[in-house]
Amino acid sequence: MICDLQLGANLRRREQLQITNRKSQIGAALLLTNIGQLLTLRGSTKPRRAAELNDVGIIEDAAVLCAGGKIVTVGRAQDARKDPWLKKNKKKVTEFDCGGRVVLPGFVDSHTHPVFAAARLVDFEKRISGASYEEIAAAGGGIRSSVDGVREASKKELTEGVLAAFYRMAAQGTTTVEAKSGYGLNAEAELKSLEAIRDAAARWPGTVVATLLGAHVCPREHAAKPDKYVEEVIKKMLPAAAKRNLAQFVDVFIERGAFSLAQGERIFEAAQKAGLGVRAHVCQLSPSELWPLLRFQPASFDHMDQVTDEDIPQLARRDTVATLLPGANYFLGLKEYPPARKLVDAGVAVALATDYNPGTSPTTSMPFVLSLACTQMKMKPAEAIAAATINGAHALRLAGRKGSIEPGKDADLALFDVRDHRELPYWFGSNACATTIIAGEVVA
Repeated sequence: MICDLQLGANLRRREQLQITNRKSQIGAALLLTNIGQLLTLRGSTKPRRAAELNDVGIIEDAAVLCAGGKIVTVGRAQDARKDPWLKKNKKKVTEFDCGGRVVLPGFVDSHTHPVFAAARLVDFEKRISGASYEEIAAAGGGIRSSVDGVREASKKELTEGVLAAFYRMAAQGTTTVEAKSGYGLNAEAELKSLEAIRDAAARWPGTVVATLLGAHVCPREHAAKPDKYVEEVIKKMLPAAAKRNLAQFVDVFIERGAFSLAQGERIFEAAQKAGLGVRAHVCQLSPSELWPLLRFQPASFDHMDQVTDEDIPQLARRDTVATLLPGANYFLGLKEYPPARKLVDAGVAVALATDYNPGTSPTTSMPFVLSLACTQMKMKPAEAIAAATINGAHALRLAGRKGSIEPGKDADLALFDVRDHRELPYWFGSNACATTIIAGEVVA
């Protein structure tokens, strides 16, 4: 209880600081100088693939000028000071000395499940003792064990938990987050979860993309008739979420023990009719055909551990992003990780995300995910950074605003206390993020 009160007080102080900062920054600009390595990720109109992932657009001894929440100029420090706008408005500019650090676009965490009431510690201990993911679920653990807590929690309690997660993410360089519902599993609780995401997003300076994941698993009360629950998702949850503008995407967990491919197609058809984008959890525990889902032009296929060789060439020809979530493999103690090297080499657009959730990936750290990507999936540091920034933005269809440091884009940047970008995945288990800037303001 004391921890909860302290957390609430800290969040209120942070919110007041943001209000004060916004008032003081009206008409002002921020000039970042003395940047050792600036990773711009510039020049991508399509998701990056293959060799393109290695081109992170490094500028050394760089500067970035931000104004009005946008990036104005990017380049060498000596050139930035010659900018006509900067000379004319120098009294309005606050200079920020980056101390030779590495600066990159704020991370885009394109797959998270932040709406839950408690950690799943019983699952954790059972897994340590040798129980599998599916055995834990069959015994009443797993996703269903989080349902009672979400259904019983107030919207305010859920909102505070989501907001706390957002701030922990920002402290490690994340500025854009996709946030799913999925632990309510009835219309009332799923919509309450989406409202909690909306309310937390209104109190956090970063960008939040909400996703309805009513089709996470079938709840206990519909276990004998899963199609009846699919009807509830289609006829109750989805129309209400669309009408109230509570979600931009609809997600389905297509997996044994969850939902079938045919059920996923039904939900996606309804989502498209409602004007919502689609994305899917697929191929996490077992292979699944992907081609029937491609007609819905999904923004991303997520997990992809068991993707088949037959589907990989089809993905390489499309802009659907394969979002890999190695944090789940790490926490579940799995020997195998998503086949990043195979996907990248085949030309599939790959993104990385935390999969932040209470059961299989309780981490808010994108730098830790970068380390897993390099050490366990054999991605190169530059590839991992591109996957966690510009390709994450493409996975949320926000690449016109996010994921790179270019004039006209949102001024979302992260400064890391390292001298070389390869150090980001190298140093793991500690937070090297020195400063996070969102919309041109220092927030963490």
